[in-house]
Amino acid sequence: MEFIVWVLHLLVAVAVIALVLLQHGKGADMGAAFGSGSSGSLFGATGSANFLSRSTAVLATAFFLTSLGLTYFSSQKHEPAAKPLAVPAQPAAPQPVEQPAGALDKSGAIPK
Repeated sequence: MEFIVWVLHLLVAVAVIALVLLQHGKGADMGAAFGSGSSGSLFGATGSANFLSRSTAVLATAFFLTSLGLTYFSSQKHEPAAKPLAVPAQPAAPQPVEQPAGALDKSGAIPK
């Protein structure tokens, strides 16, 4: 489910960027390059502005909702699928060997 929300989030983000670039601004913009300023367009003189504005608002809302969904998924604690195997106990450290009485230590002296 999280993967689907990620894909949807990325598609909506790209669509929002495209719609913002297509909208008519105060100066020269990408929208004028595609002829959105002409009165003979598919949506009329002001129809394209209203359509692009509403589409941008809908996609911005979808972007906000997918952002909330991704935040929800990241806050969930993921449980491991299976219980981890028991770790065997560490073997006890070997005990030092006591030298018999009268044996020489490494230096060659008789221990006390």
